[in-house]
Amino acid sequence: MPLRRGHLSNGIERKDIPGLIWTLLAVCFVFCMVHRPVLVFQGAIAGLKAWWEIVFPSLLPFFITSEILMRLGLVRFIGTLLEPVMRPIFNVPGTGGFVMVIGFTSGFPIGGMVTAQLRRDGLCSKTEGERLMSFTNNSSPLFMLTAVAVGMFGRPEFGVLIAGSHYLANLLLGIGLRFYKRHDREGMSHNSSNQNRSVIAAINALIEHQRKERIPLGKLLGEAVASSVTKLLNIGGFIILFAVIIRIMQDVGAIQAIASVLGLILAPLGFPPDILKALASGMFEMTMGTKLASEASGSQLDKLMAVAMILGWSGLCIQAQVASMISGTDMNMKIFVLTRVAHAFLAAVLLKFLYSNERIAGALLTTPVFSPLLHAAHGSTFKMVYGAFCTMGMLLGLLIALALVYRIIVHSLRAVLRLF
Repeated sequence: MPLRRGHLSNGIERKDIPGLIWTLLAVCFVFCMVHRPVLVFQGAIAGLKAWWEIVFPSLLPFFITSEILMRLGLVRFIGTLLEPVMRPIFNVPGTGGFVMVIGFTSGFPIGGMVTAQLRRDGLCSKTEGERLMSFTNNSSPLFMLTAVAVGMFGRPEFGVLIAGSHYLANLLLGIGLRFYKRHDREGMSHNSSNQNRSVIAAINALIEHQRKERIPLGKLLGEAVASSVTKLLNIGGFIILFAVIIRIMQDVGAIQAIASVLGLILAPLGFPPDILKALASGMFEMTMGTKLASEASGSQLDKLMAVAMILGWSGLCIQAQVASMISGTDMNMKIFVLTRVAHAFLAAVLLKFLYSNERIAGALLTTPVFSPLLHAAHGSTFKMVYGAFCTMGMLLGLLIALALVYRIIVHSLRAVLRLF
């Protein structure tokens, strides 16, 4: 009997293959856990320690703040003002300015979380949401400036190179993504057609939202904290899971096999074996990958380029977290994963350029906007979070100022044209 199209044998369809592969991998994972329980326990402890000491204290304030600001309607206020800036540059609604600022100052996966909430609230379309989450998910500046540059390399000046190349690459990707499905008529949110972008209109949008969503202060704070902690527990689960997976893969030699494959793909870059092993680990979890890269044998440039690639790719652990955040929406992960590959290579190229041009690198993050972060990089956790909040406020103020200047210029040009 001939096989039907799309069928293999015994009624198995091609679309069933991924599910069967995941089932096989899950069974193998459980077998390894039973066979090497000590290794699993050590990996889980390492993941838990990383989550509790680094991720939880650094992200919780931003999660709570973003929840409160969104529930108060500040996103609608910002969206009304920033439409003239965000639409022509990135082809996303003005609300994307809020996502961009908080994503560039806090770290993974908060950009995906806020974008998903915008999509659920109808403040961006499916295409705009996919554009947004693809260039607003960044590594935390505190992680790059403190944990990587100071803690791993012992060279604070490397923080400028790493963070500068990371942010520049994502901004360039954001500009390039404006052409992604640009002819899609359904790819533009309905509120983008509103031409009234004055401060008064923004305030009216804020007041209108607060009238519709009257929430007592106690309930607002309680829901924001509960939602933030729940999401961070979810992130912690992913970190622990991938820490265990990496330990098992190292034990069975899978990391070394992946490193060999990467050696063939990245042969033109001439990375030594230790750095290839770091890249292989970084494919799954970026913290471990960056640590191995900083300790690898090789030139400083090779190690820095490897770190830039790992942070740009972000690791399957982070990508799984973003996928979890956008679950329940119609947004697709394909463009996000593709841009992570592009981000990895573009960040490495930019880092090599900045490494060879120290004056440009020094001017990148010594601007007034980023000075709070640089001064707080060697301080306590409180000082670092405070510095991040200061930078977030200054970036947001800069975007609003650009929007207002844009509006003044447009009105002035229209007034001049009327004279003729």
